[in-house]
Amino acid sequence: MEVKRGRFRLSVLEDSAQDCEVQRRIEREVRIREGACKLLAACSQRDQALEASKTLLTSNSRILALMTQLQRMKEAQAMLRAGRRSSDGGSVDKRLPCTGKVAISDIRIPLMWKDSEYFKNKGELHRCAVFCLLQVGTEIHDTDLVIVDRTLTDICFDEPVIFTDVPPGFDLRVELYSCCVEEEFSMGFSTRRLSRLGSASSKKFMATLETAASCSSHSSGTGSPGGESPVLLPALSVRGPKYHLLAHTSLTLCHVQNSFRTHDLTISDTEGSSFWLPLYGNMCCRLVAQPLCMTQAVMCGKLRIRVCEYNVLL
Repeated sequence: MEVKRGRFRLSVLEDSAQDCEVQRRIEREVRIREGACKLLAACSQRDQALEASKTLLTSNSRILALMTQLQRMKEAQAMLRAGRRSSDGGSVDKRLPCTGKVAISDIRIPLMWKDSEYFKNKGELHRCAVFCLLQVGTEIHDTDLVIVDRTLTDICFDEPVIFTDVPPGFDLRVELYSCCVEEEFSMGFSTRRLSRLGSASSKKFMATLETAASCSSHSSGTGSPGGESPVLLPALSVRGPKYHLLAHTSLTLCHVQNSFRTHDLTISDTEGSSFWLPLYGNMCCRLVAQPLCMTQAVMCGKLRIRVCEYNVLL
């Protein structure tokens, strides 16, 4: 009985450490969100406004996912305190399959422009800034921004995105967000810069936000003492570019393949929206997975081989 109590205390300590880690991640995302709101209200350049708005949307998604995980962890702890533990104790974890890494790369989303727009170059030039948000559980990544107009036939995100510690029953959600780029914002920018907002500028932008968020945290003391959950204030109402969900899809283990594969997209809006793009309705990508047991030792020890001799009757 004492052994079981010891295991229970150890489990409670591990859960408390996990709670603190999740709360620390939430506080970091809250500070990044506050910095993005301030920058969005102050910036006058188009590329900065688009990056700040993208960061704001990504941080909100991460905060929501982390808060959901924190709530589930607290519910599990409450069940443990109530004594409703599994009958076979710690042997359950040994029967669980190992986790692994999942990588998605070379995302291609074809566009279906009208003949008069693409070949004859007629009509108003419709330009949108788009990016993908990729989520597995609480791990959320965003791609670079891409400026799309009728000169492009595909929306391309070449950089690989890697998820770690993924269970075999994962659900990789891919969301495509779009924002209409107003004409006054696009004035004064070269065509090369319009085609793609590179990852270097995005990394510099995120580094600036994190530095400002860290300084703001130390100066104002906004940490959550005593391990309590941070208070999530509503985002500041600022004017600037707004991203809208254009399409989405979900990928699972059955979609893993060592080659390109086409997946159906669910389009979320209609042609009348300003951020709408003529999507073909499909997405091509490469999705691969690697279990940890392929790169790490799962079991070690001496292997005893017993040879049995059989008499064969002819």
